[in-house]
Amino acid sequence: MLEATSTQEKKQILLVNDLAGYGKVAAAAMIPILSYMGYPVCNLPTALVSNTFNYGKFSLQENTDYMSKVLPVWKELGFHFDAIATGFMCSDRQARLVSSFCREQSDEGANIFVDPVMGDDGKPYIGVTEAQVELMRQMIGVAHLAFPNYTEACLLTGETYCPEGLTRSSAAKMLEMLTSMGAKSVLITSAHVDKQSCVAGLNGDDGEIFFLHYDEIPAYFHGTGDVFSAIVIGHLLNGVTLKESTRRAMEALCRLIGQNKDLPDKFRGLPLESCLGLIYGSGEER
Repeated sequence: MLEATSTQEKKQILLVNDLAGYGKVAAAAMIPILSYMGYPVCNLPTALVSNTFNYGKFSLQENTDYMSKVLPVWKELGFHFDAIATGFMCSDRQARLVSSFCREQSDEGANIFVDPVMGDDGKPYIGVTEAQVELMRQMIGVAHLAFPNYTEACLLTGETYCPEGLTRSSAAKMLEMLTSMGAKSVLITSAHVDKQSCVAGLNGDDGEIFFLHYDEIPAYFHGTGDVFSAIVIGHLLNGVTLKESTRRAMEALCRLIGQNKDLPDKFRGLPLESCLGLIYGSGEER
């Protein structure tokens, strides 16, 4: 289990993810949540994106050249991060750069959280190559926690995507395959197990496999996976178990979506700044 820290000793987190100018997704969603939870948050944008993709038009600037200049400066200055959370990668070169950096920081004691953003609904995103999938497998190898969705778990393991979902035994097999790649713990999100929506997890601390079911709310906001990841990370770094951190994140997400389900523009994501108080349920401590 990750060690708990006091409010004065909160672990410094680096987010390596894309940054949207319009819309609460990726780093733009995770920064306010982790900051509200009391963590110093730094960021290294893999790309600058004008807005979420679903508006039909967008502009994207890849930042690999910028990143390749930033990391040597940080190394020279002796910057160290207690935790690194990675997300969307634009290219093979960028993925190699981030993978190498994470390995270096992991060797110095950093906790690595990997969201292998590669696809959804049974298909890889446009532009995702087999080389990037292989690099994500290498990233999984240094992860204290990896949280692919079901599609990404299939890409990583080579298992066939089943639209009808998984059984408990096939989900457990997939979790074990992912940990065999080196990940200490794994969460598979957006999964259907025994015909129920759930998050499937394997806790590397004790080997427990668990399934947390939820009822889907008929309101599709973009960036909810990033919100979920940020809340899980925030609780884990405060010493909460993986299963309990996952349960709290699921319940918080349910509260956030429930309060905002009638908003007309869901492409923008959840209006986090106006409802950060919903992250904590009754009885939970900040």
